[in-house]
Order: sequence, then structure tokens, then C-alpha cells
Amino acid sequence: MVFRWLKRFLPRGLYGRTALILVVPVVALQLVVSFVFIGRHLGDITTKMSQALAHELALVVDETAGAATRQQALDGIAPFLAAFDMRARFVPPDSVPSADQIRWHDFSADMARDTIRRIVPGILALQFPDNNVVHAYYESDLGPLQIDFNRRRVRVTAPHQLIVTMVVFSMLMTVIAFVYMRNQLRPITRLARAAQAFGRGHNMIYRPAGAIEVRAAGHAFLDMRDRIERQIEQRTMMLSGVSHDLRTPLTRLKLGLAMMEDTEDLLGDVDEMQKLLDAFLDFSRGTAEGDPEPTDAVDLIRQIVKDAQRAGAPVELVGAEGAGPVMLRPMAIRRAVENLIANAVRYGSRAEVSVVVSDASLRIRVEDDGPGIAEADRAEAIKPFSRLDPARNQNRGSGVGLGLAIVADVASAHGGSLHLDRSERLGGLQADIVIGR
Repeated sequence: MVFRWLKRFLPRGLYGRTALILVVPVVALQLVVSFVFIGRHLGDITTKMSQALAHELALVVDETAGAATRQQALDGIAPFLAAFDMRARFVPPDSVPSADQIRWHDFSADMARDTIRRIVPGILALQFPDNNVVHAYYESDLGPLQIDFNRRRVRVTAPHQLIVTMVVFSMLMTVIAFVYMRNQLRPITRLARAAQAFGRGHNMIYRPAGAIEVRAAGHAFLDMRDRIERQIEQRTMMLSGVSHDLRTPLTRLKLGLAMMEDTEDLLGDVDEMQKLLDAFLDFSRGTAEGDPEPTDAVDLIRQIVKDAQRAGAPVELVGAEGAGPVMLRPMAIRRAVENLIANAVRYGSRAEVSVVVSDASLRIRVEDDGPGIAEADRAEAIKPFSRLDPARNQNRGSGVGLGLAIVADVASAHGGSLHLDRSERLGGLQADIVIGR
């Protein structure tokens, strides 16, 4: 697009963009009306007034042409000066200014000067020092003649009042529009906050309000939230029920097989089924344990690493930066980090954990020195029941394919995500849980 570069300078929020839509037309209209009004109406009136005054000046200076002395000339033009409300006197040549004097913002003075000089050729200089009086210097036969007249003779005063009134009332109406616009945008902002909170796993109290369209969007959001919550609850109940009900027959199978001979392979299969059921339970309650609460993420990760070390896992906390509480479900985060550590030590010889808490986000990183996961397979790796054994070390066990899926589910429930990459430090897999604050 031609104006794509302009997007960098435009506001990104709805309130700022709406304000821009409101202010730009008002300002543009003010500028257009002001310039057109000043350029045409005021310009024409100023020119007409200047022409009339210039003809009066020409008549005054013409009357001085036949006078023998300065006093005789002043006496001859006295009736005209009185009729035209002017004053005149002869001045020394060195008192005549060398150039016209016009203030930079006095546009009407430029028009008046050009008109007077065109009609009265003998004008030496014109001074517009203020809004009260104008000094005109004319080169007569008896010497420089200074003629003073009222500034109002060549200046329109009423339109300035009109422009000021227009600007003041435009500002007043803009302020009123801003207040009304803020009230209209507040329900949209509230809806956005509720949707963002739900995306991060929080249930924020929200009641639809505002215009009809905003209310419709609010009710649609509430219906969607209810459906998602019901689906999550049904999934959790189903997986928990199935997993729990299968524990009893598995336990009986274990006891029966333990009393028989040459059943090592069968016991291994039962243990594998037990691990699968445990993974099902973890997956089912991965995002449903407790409500988010302010949590010291650094202390939580440090405790998780210590527990893993006590269990014999070759894991080490190599970095902990930042501080401050983060809204987390501690049990879900613990399960996610423990799964990452378990995967790291299963496919590698050691694992390293680091955590960074910033004003914008929380990042938990687990790295290993294993074979890693190919870039083309990373999206598939986080899907439930996905096993990428050819890319990993099969001698360490294959798992049930839910470890990374549980981690991704927990991160998503906190409004974050799971990122897989190659570890620059250890050469294996690098798994990052990134959660916005």
C-alpha cells in the first residue's frame, strides 16, 4: 500500500484511533474554512477598503502639488484631512524609514500595502506598527510628507471574532464528543479485558453493556465461555473417570501376575498401562487444578529443581532473574516443569533449568544434551499421544506421548505458549514456557 509507512505513526488502540477519526475532520474543516474565509472574503474586503483609502491619499497628495510653501500645502489639504480622519506633516528626509514595516503575522497589511502602492506611486514607505495607526510617507515637491490614518480603515475586525467563536465552540463540541466517545468505548474495553483474562485462565466478572452491537458481542462471548468451560469440565470428568476406573482391574492383574511364573513381559505391559493411566490423569487435570494466585515463580522453580535433585535427577538451576509475584496455578506449573525435566533426563544425560521474570512476561527454560527434535517435527511433538522415537534416544524409554502436550496445555491455560528450539548451550532440546504478565 502507498500509505503503509504511515501506520508506524498512527495510534494502535481503539480509543486513540477513534479520537483521531473525530479530531482530524474537525481540524481539517477549521483550516479549510479559515483559509477560504480569510483568502476570499477577508482578502476582498481588505482590498476594497484599501482602494478607497488609497484614492483618498491620492487626492490629499494631489492637493499639495501647487503649493509654494509647506504651510500653504498643509492649509490646502486641511479640509480633506478633517473629512478623511487623517493627519499630515512634513518630516526631515532622514526620518523616513528605508523599508516598509509590517508584522510577520499581519496578512491584511500586505494586501493594504500592495494596493496603496499601486494607486499612489509616490509612496516612499508604509509602517504598520500596531493595530491603531498607519504611517504613510510620500515624496512631495516640498519634501517628505507623513500622513497618518487609522488602522481600522484597512482592517476587518468582525471576522476575527467569528473565527475565535468558531474555534472555541469547536473545541467545546470536541470535548463533549470525547466524553461521549469514552463512554461508548468503555464497554468494548471491558469486553477485551474479560476475553484476555479468560484466555489466561482467569474468570473475570463481566456483564454486557453499551450499544446493541457491543451487547451482542458480549453475550456471544459469555455463551462461548460457558461452552468452553463445559467442554473442559466434561473432558476432565471423562478422562478422570476412565483412568480411575481402570486402576482397579490393573491392580488385580498385577497381583495375579505376581503370583504366576514367567510373567515379566506381562508385568512390563501392565506397568506401561499404569504409566499411561497416570499420564491420562495428569493430562485431564493439567489446567483444572485450583485458581490462579500470586506466586513467586523463582522460588517455585527453585523448589521444583531441588525436589528433582533429591529424586536423583541430574538437573541444575543455572539462572534465576527477576522477582515479583506472577498469577499462576502452582500445581499445574509444577507438573509442566517436572514433565520437561523428566523428558530432558530421559533423552539426555543432564538437564539445566533457568527462569526469567520481567515486567512483561515469565520465561521458564529447560535444556538437555540429548538428540533434540528436528524443526519440522516440533509442531507434531506437542500434540497428544505423539511419539517421535526415531528422532530421540529409544534406549531411554518412549513414554506415552503426553508429556509435551501437558506442558503446552498448561502454558496455554495461563495465556502463554510452549516454544521448542535447539539448545545453544547443551546442543539438545530447549523448551521454553513463556507466559505474559
